[in-house]
Parts: sequence; C-alpha cells; structure tokens
Amino acid sequence: MANYTAADVKKLRELTGAGMMDCKKAIDEAEGNVEKAVEILRVKGQKGVAKRESRSAENGAVVSLIADDKSSGVLLELKCETDFVAKGDKFQAVADALAAHVAKTSPADLEALLASEIEAGKTVQAYVDEANATLGEKIVLDRFAQFSGGYVAAYMHRTMPDLPPQVGVLVELDKENAQVAKDVAQHIAAFSPKYVSREDVPADVVENERRVAEATAKEEGKPEAALPKIVEGRVNGFFKEHALLDQAFAKDNKKTVQKILDEAGVSLKRFARIRVGA
Repeated sequence: MANYTAADVKKLRELTGAGMMDCKKAIDEAEGNVEKAVEILRVKGQKGVAKRESRSAENGAVVSLIADDKSSGVLLELKCETDFVAKGDKFQAVADALAAHVAKTSPADLEALLASEIEAGKTVQAYVDEANATLGEKIVLDRFAQFSGGYVAAYMHRTMPDLPPQVGVLVELDKENAQVAKDVAQHIAAFSPKYVSREDVPADVVENERRVAEATAKEEGKPEAALPKIVEGRVNGFFKEHALLDQAFAKDNKKTVQKILDEAGVSLKRFARIRVGA
C-alpha cells in the first residue's frame, strides 16, 4: 500500500477539485507521489469527459467584469455539478478567465465564443474540456452577455454566503449614475423582469395574453359589455409583472422603475439577468 497521509489526499483535492475516492485511488496508483497523482487524475479526467456529457450541471457561478471606465462589461455563467467544485478557487479562476476573454474579444455569440482561441492553439471549448477533466465534473459554458457604449454596471447576489454569486445582473444606462445603476440592478435581481418596456414584449405574446384574459373573464361570468375594460386591465397587469419599466420599484413601490429613472434623468438602454441553472 502506498505511503501517504490524509493531508496528501486533502492537498490533491485542493489541487484538482476531484472527488475523495478518485484522489485516494490516484495517490495509491502514484505510490504516494502527489504530483504524479495530479497527472493521473488529469489523464483519467480527459478520458471521462465524454462520459460526463449526459450528467446534469445545475450548480456553478455567475461572474462579471466591468471596464475601469464603466463603458463596457461582461456577465458570464459557468456551470458544474456540485457546489463543492463551484466554490473552489480553480473553478472560479476558469470562470474569471472566460469573462476576461469575452471582454477582450467580443464574440458575436456562444458558438463564436467556444470556437475562439483563449490560448495559443487552444479554443475556449478545449479550455472548458480541460477544466472538465481537471476538476472531474461536467463543466458547461452556455450563457454570457456583453454591453458597451453607455454606462455599464453589475450587481452580483449570493444565495448562500459560502458559495460564489448565483445571480448576476448587467445594466447599461445612457449616462453615468452609479447609485441608480446599482438600485435598478438589485431590483432586476429580485423581480426578474423579462423585458425592458411593454414595447419590447413580442406582439404574439401580448395577443396571447389578451386571449387568455378574455377567455378567463368569460369563464368567470363577467358581463359582455365589461370585457374590453377587464381584458385591458389584465394585460396591463401582465406588463407590470414582466416589463421592467412598468414594475413597482423595489425600494419605493409607490413609484415605477420608469419614474425612478426619469427623476434621475437617465435612461436604461438594456439589461441581462442570469441565475445559475435557471
């Protein structure tokens, strides 16, 4: 039996993020040599990448990167299988490196991002696969947002104190206002709007809401003459729930988000909200 201690196994786990039993087997095979055990885990990890493809990755982290002059920013989600890996330094370093790469290269979409070179001769997809192998879990990159041109800010929310942020919001204003950007981003994190304004809601979605509202009102036995007003009221209720500018502001529900922005003399150009696994 190889000569090693519990401290050696702990060190191997910290270096690789691999599971306890995998570390014990690797260090046994390496006859107690931790550095050799790291190589063994990496080789076995690469062989296991395909096997992990069918597994679920619902944990992970959201990271952000804002330019020093606040003129641009990136929001990125990297997923893994367990919170143990999610809160590890190696996993978070991979997520940060990917966000920095997006900031530097401005890929058009996810496909372009995965095909781009993050290191000489290594694509982002290969980089993620390498993390998959090293950490011993399925690692998935499938969402990011990048804004530039206005005043960009981010708000990151931890759902558990010992985990990295699980919810991230990126906002872009037409002019600088750090407090409003923070307040609106926090509101978005809490209330999860789908659209900036009611004008952004697709026509077919609005029409479907009208049909549902009318059918529901008829089912409730509402008078025919009252249907148009009832339907309009319920569609407006939909806008207040899903369109950010129509929502009651989190810090003052007597005002809408639009009112808060108007009072500050700024406009919200766009936003992105990412919650891990959602």
